[in-house]
Amino acid sequence: MRYAMKSLHTTLAALLLAALASGCSQQASPYWSGYAEGEYVYIASPLAGRVDTVSVLAGQNVIKDAPLFSIDAESEQIAQQEAAARLHSAQAQASNLDTGKRHDELAVTQAQLAQARAAEVLASNDLQRQQQLAAQGFVSKARAEDAATTLAQSRARVAELAAATQVARLPGRREERTAQRAAALAAEEVLKQSQWRTRQKQQSAPQAAQVAEVYYRVGEYVQPGQPVLSLLPPANIKARFYVPEQEVGALHAGQPVTLSCDGCGAPIAALISRIATQPEFTPPVIYSNGQRSKLVFMVEARPQLKDATRLKPGQPLDVRLAAAPAVQGN
Repeated sequence: MRYAMKSLHTTLAALLLAALASGCSQQASPYWSGYAEGEYVYIASPLAGRVDTVSVLAGQNVIKDAPLFSIDAESEQIAQQEAAARLHSAQAQASNLDTGKRHDELAVTQAQLAQARAAEVLASNDLQRQQQLAAQGFVSKARAEDAATTLAQSRARVAELAAATQVARLPGRREERTAQRAAALAAEEVLKQSQWRTRQKQQSAPQAAQVAEVYYRVGEYVQPGQPVLSLLPPANIKARFYVPEQEVGALHAGQPVTLSCDGCGAPIAALISRIATQPEFTPPVIYSNGQRSKLVFMVEARPQLKDATRLKPGQPLDVRLAAAPAVQGN
């Protein structure tokens, strides 16, 4: 009888220890309540206008550089054509100043020079004859003086046309060319500005993302900087949860956690990316009697890109510490 009682006590003690061990081993790790958060990218044009096209729908996935929407750009296109014409004119004037006169214009001056040289030869011969006749007494000295004056005029005309021919081969003055090149550069910058304004009327996706909302339709007028639609890239989806002040000291950036939610399937691995520097009271969005009105720190964690789309902004989450690093970053 005594042996049976001792055996029973031993068995009960063993069962109690096993139960305690089992309870310790199966004790769930602490978790924190949170929700999924999305950082939306709002796409707008810096210029006002009427919406001409909207190429996407809300909920649609788009790739990088996919067209999103366009705004009527008729005024910008006309201004661009005008700027292009002004640039062409300024460049032509600058090029014209870099060269001398045209070949045909130079040929006219050269022909005039040849004519003046022939006249100079005639005037020189006539002077010699008049001087000889004056020496023989057949003509007055005044005739010889007139012939000398005519020769001087012919020589001056030759010098004038020779200088004109040389000038015709020269480009414009340095200051004129500098000013015209500056005018051409200014016209080029005006064209670039006009081209930029035209491009701003057509917006494309800056990265692969899901179209979250479309705020304007074709035909509606939008103000400068007014978002026409919003995007949600996978990299901008994160978990936001709140940790009591007595527990936040054990957390650090880069620490692995797991995210659980209804309908998400297997837990999602994430890394802590931010721990708030200021405490706050549990926000109303956390519907938990156990955590209500507690002083907490906001913590954010980001999953891998391949898992980010499993989270929907606003979705409640349970967050637990992971036993070991589960992700290597995005």
